Amino acid sequence: MLNWYEKNKRDLPWRHHSDPYAIWVSEIMLQQTQVATVIPYYLRFLERFPNMASLAKAKESEVLQYWSGLGYYRRARLLHRGVQKVWQENAGILPQEIESLKGLPGIGPYTAGAIASIAFGQAAPLVDGNVVRVLSRYFGLKGHAKSPELLRTLWEIAAILVSPSRPGDFNQGLMELGATVCRTRLPACERCPLAKGCVALNSQDPEAFPETPPLPKTLKLTRLAAVAQRGETILLVQAQHQRWFQGLWGLPGEFLDREADDEGLLSHLSQAYPGLKFSRMVALPATRHAITHHRITTQAWSLQVSGKLTPNPSFKKMRFFPKGALPSLALPNFDRKVLQAGGFCP
Repeated sequence: MLNWYEKNKRDLPWRHHSDPYAIWVSEIMLQQTQVATVIPYYLRFLERFPNMASLAKAKESEVLQYWSGLGYYRRARLLHRGVQKVWQENAGILPQEIESLKGLPGIGPYTAGAIASIAFGQAAPLVDGNVVRVLSRYFGLKGHAKSPELLRTLWEIAAILVSPSRPGDFNQGLMELGATVCRTRLPACERCPLAKGCVALNSQDPEAFPETPPLPKTLKLTRLAAVAQRGETILLVQAQHQRWFQGLWGLPGEFLDREADDEGLLSHLSQAYPGLKFSRMVALPATRHAITHHRITTQAWSLQVSGKLTPNPSFKKMRFFPKGALPSLALPNFDRKVLQAGGFCP
């Protein structure tokens, strides 16, 4: 595994150094997100927050701004809180012990194992989706990828296998193998350094390992949204209680359990923003967005606004932003899709 990794590892920016902070950032970004998607966000994030001090002292709104578009924003908030905790309680020195790492916001067993092995050279195991696939196939283990019994067995195996001399490279090698060779579909078994002893390959159906976990029921949601314009500005809000994307700016709107229409949007706007008057409604193209097992269809309208914003306890903040500021704001992707479909931002 170590020989294969040395010859075949991809040239990824977080592999150019052993800075524990930068490795921490990369591991949080890589959760539930593909490598190719992460790279530009990682580089931009570290350019703005090159060390723990810069991130610890930043406002959450700016952290979310530099995370905008990467999704799963809870990761950014927990990373921010974790860095602040280390900065305040441990003089900015990231602890090396697994249990201490797991005590930080947003760091679970996998992330703790990754940081401990890659940044600190500790013989700590890790198990992510790629490792589940590689080890399940090699040892021919039954059970689906989210089975507690299978995961418990895999953690035990990973702890036995991890190299005491090069744990970081070994762990990254397992993940690299799963990402580039031992793929979910059409694994390239002919290029696998572990092919000789692989139970799944010898079974003639490597894709049968691990078993597919039961799929959650897909929930379809309908959403109303308003691109409310006053001159060259657009109204954005932060709700007190958001279903997703806490702390992000978003378009005024609401979720419905029925078909969306312009009368429903006007009714919502008149109740939520009593100081404003809305006119000249124009329908925008419908947009669709997926969040976990939710499928969200947004029907939006552009409107002209007059009047004055008045306080509403349902919102933490309400503000008109210049259109030119929209690309740099921390916005949910489903709102960015609406703005792009209407030609309001690139």
